[in-house]
Amino acid sequence: MLRRQARYTERIIQFGEGNFLRAFADWMIDKMNKEADFDSSVVVVQPIERGLVDKLNEQDGLYTVYLNGIKDGQPVSEHRVVESISRGINPYTEHHKYLEVSENPELRFVLSNTTEAGIAFNENDKLDDKPQSSYPGKLTAFLYNRYVKFNGDDKKGLIIIPCELINRNGEKLKEIILRYAKIWNLDEGFIRWINEANTFCNSLVDRIVPGYPKDKIDEITKELGYEDKMVVEGEQFHLWVIEGPEWIKKEFPSEKCGLNVIFTDDLQPYRTRKVRILNGAHTCMVPVSLLYGLETVKETVEDEVMGRFVEEAIYNEIIPTINMPKDELEYFGKAVLERFKNPYIKHFLMSISLNSNSKYETRVLPSLLKYIELNNKLPQKLVLSLAAMIRLFKGEINGKEIKLMDNPEILDMYNELWKNCKDEDGLKDIVTRVLSEEKIWKMNLNDIEGLTEQVTYYLSRIEKIGMDKVLDEVI
Repeated sequence: MLRRQARYTERIIQFGEGNFLRAFADWMIDKMNKEADFDSSVVVVQPIERGLVDKLNEQDGLYTVYLNGIKDGQPVSEHRVVESISRGINPYTEHHKYLEVSENPELRFVLSNTTEAGIAFNENDKLDDKPQSSYPGKLTAFLYNRYVKFNGDDKKGLIIIPCELINRNGEKLKEIILRYAKIWNLDEGFIRWINEANTFCNSLVDRIVPGYPKDKIDEITKELGYEDKMVVEGEQFHLWVIEGPEWIKKEFPSEKCGLNVIFTDDLQPYRTRKVRILNGAHTCMVPVSLLYGLETVKETVEDEVMGRFVEEAIYNEIIPTINMPKDELEYFGKAVLERFKNPYIKHFLMSISLNSNSKYETRVLPSLLKYIELNNKLPQKLVLSLAAMIRLFKGEINGKEIKLMDNPEILDMYNELWKNCKDEDGLKDIVTRVLSEEKIWKMNLNDIEGLTEQVTYYLSRIEKIGMDKVLDEVI
């Protein structure tokens, strides 16, 4: 049975009780409490009507985090009981308790992860709703109640750090709160208090969290010696980049216990690094590796040929296009490759192939364009990946049908193009049409010198000799 060993001051309110925050932020807070005298517990608010707070409260806020992955070059599996959550609240059934938290003079931080769609304005939200539908609506009402309770005292402002995976998340959350303040006719003093007494941070989070390990829970229960319905599994790697004033670092003592938390005045380079290297490598490898005959990320990076392809794409064609210190980028690249080799996570390539076209545009195309600008030539691995993606949308690999998921318009376009392709000229027609789709690329890629011809060449070679022989040529 799980038993609490310590209790801490309620200084944090967190919107979201899901796997990610519990294996990421709450795990960090637990470490800071035990190793850096942070003395902060978390009150978790369930952001939607149905969720996990009842189950969490049944366990007194306790749960076990399993961290599985590569650590210092070795596979490591370790676990700890996290005690940082004091209680959970469902604002749909306990609205008074939810607002009472805003009246706590010790409260200092607001955390959230309400999915990418969570930071959104809902015109139907009203101040007297119990509660508002949207997360920003709930938070606006919460902050207004605190403002009124403490008569606009600037010392009662909060540090707000959203973890939703959208760019400039803190700024967007603040914009929506100020929009609610205006349409709800809240007084000018509150708007000033939001702007001057509260600190909204942009943040970037990075940790793969597979979640509840249902396929091995019996084995885990036996190992633990107690039943835990809230077990959560994550990888060893973690990174939290927080953009905000320097003084926040003193209030959030992550450095004292060796956590990978970076405080900065400019988040953008770190976001670029993650999107281009981690996400970009994922997107780049998927069509090539699938056509090569592999199924998972781990198989890909451990295969002699595909592993070399991925490494060369990262170190030779992606990293040189990012304006950050080379040693930092190469260290991050090494960490990414270690994460890809995680023996505890089975990451299927087909699951990553979802919305491949838009992913290529945001994650890979910027590297391709910058590489051309810097070198006046095409990056061959990134171009091959583009050709392989077009080939993947033929809908079959070695005669076996595959089910692709993308925007219906894009799927219809590829279906029509491949259906009408009869010869070499047909392949060029496919490439020309795909590269011309400005809805996808935000530009006409046919305007890039040599790209149409090179993509067509690779597509033709894939069709004629197969991906294995094409890879021999490319690397």
